[in-house]
Amino acid sequence: MTLGHAKSMADSLKGKFRSKLLAWYEVHARDLPWRMSRDAYRVWLSEIMLQQTRVAAVIAHYEEFLRRFPTVEKLAAAREASVLAVWSGLGYYRRARMLHAAAKAIVREHGGKFPASAEGLRTLPGIGRYTAAAVASIAFSEPVAVVDGNVERVLQRVSGKRLAGEELWEAANHLLDAKRPGDFNQAMMEMGATVCTPRAPQCLTCPVVELCATRGELAGAAKPAPQKKREIHYALHSRDGEVLLVQRARDASLMAGMWELPEVANGNGAPRPMFTLRHSITVTDYTVRVWRAAAPSGVGGKWILVERLGNVALTGLARKILRRAEVL
Repeated sequence: MTLGHAKSMADSLKGKFRSKLLAWYEVHARDLPWRMSRDAYRVWLSEIMLQQTRVAAVIAHYEEFLRRFPTVEKLAAAREASVLAVWSGLGYYRRARMLHAAAKAIVREHGGKFPASAEGLRTLPGIGRYTAAAVASIAFSEPVAVVDGNVERVLQRVSGKRLAGEELWEAANHLLDAKRPGDFNQAMMEMGATVCTPRAPQCLTCPVVELCATRGELAGAAKPAPQKKREIHYALHSRDGEVLLVQRARDASLMAGMWELPEVANGNGAPRPMFTLRHSITVTDYTVRVWRAAAPSGVGGKWILVERLGNVALTGLARKILRRAEVL
């Protein structure tokens, strides 16, 4: 086989992969609110929210966030505490702070207009290679590929190789449909999320199964880290329409400056907890016991009116507890 013939075959396979994937995406793409627009602000917001967060959890937060901050100018002009309050429940609060900082930079340095290239977008706070490529390809049709966990899995299974680092980006750009980069990138992520799943991939419904080297899980895949178990206790102390909350340290490694219920060693004298719930953060699975009890002496804190809680930057767990207790 000549070199030219081999190249022709490779190009034919790429074309087949693209056409099959895009045809599948047009029929099977989930109806998600951020796919209703190619507006850079909305695309960027959805991409930041979707980092390390389930789609179902993002949908309600996305729509509420847009209601409160419908434009990048509105977001830039908001107080950080207001942004964190609306973000509450999504976790990884550094994303919200970087989102706010980037909005300010876009308004201050770019006149409210997003840079139209991946290279330009990467100069903004909190925007890395993946996010820049996603926004540039979807909002501005720049022919740049994305690589996230879903795309990585698809590329490795299709090629039958354990690609890593720059190899993954090269493979993604090699397959990319330069005429429809935004649709192609979303199709790759969608297939990884719904068909080419981490475990038990749905190969029978895969649009490119005949072009896949593995047709299933790649052998020797690393197992996810086991969840750590931990039990924690919180005091729900309320009086005259107010709830006692404490603020996390401004330099805390997680959820800095957010508000939560006072933590207690046990029930602090109460005979039994009001209720128990489960809560997971990264690799830790918490059993949370909530007690109707006064906070320990010396805990400090602040009494906050119940009707003001919607404007307070609560941790996701605090919001969950207050909803369960029917305070929110």
